[in-house]
Amino acid sequence: MSELRDLYQEEILDHYGKPRNFRKIENPTRVLEGYNPLCGDKYTVYLNLEGDVISDIAFQGSGCAISKASGSLMTENLKGKTKADAEELFNAFHQMLTRAPGEDYDEEKLGDLESLAGVVEFPMRVKCATLVWHTLRGALQGREDSVSTE
Repeated sequence: MSELRDLYQEEILDHYGKPRNFRKIENPTRVLEGYNPLCGDKYTVYLNLEGDVISDIAFQGSGCAISKASGSLMTENLKGKTKADAEELFNAFHQMLTRAPGEDYDEEKLGDLESLAGVVEFPMRVKCATLVWHTLRGALQGREDSVSTE
């Protein structure tokens, strides 16, 4: 179990140190800011939609290792997916992080996002991991006001 935990920690640190899709998209079809006032994490999610397909997705901002790694993993997993796929993955990811410790979740659906499963043991950090996801969801819904974890 400790080997798996070490592997997950290594993946989180890799995505924090070299975040994927950490950039601004010029002329995005959707853009939304998200903010976690408890810890100061602040990110902007950029989307290009072609119909219902996320043709490009990126994020920029600042925050802790968990929030940045979560954004990096999110963008890698959603590029080329449909809005419905994104909603399904959001729900699976959210359920994994808000479950009671030891409770089952859909590991198959999550893939490498499972590297953030240990966050459930630190309830104050769940908002760090879900901030970019809530921001993405708001952008997909067409929200124009910023998203807050409060």
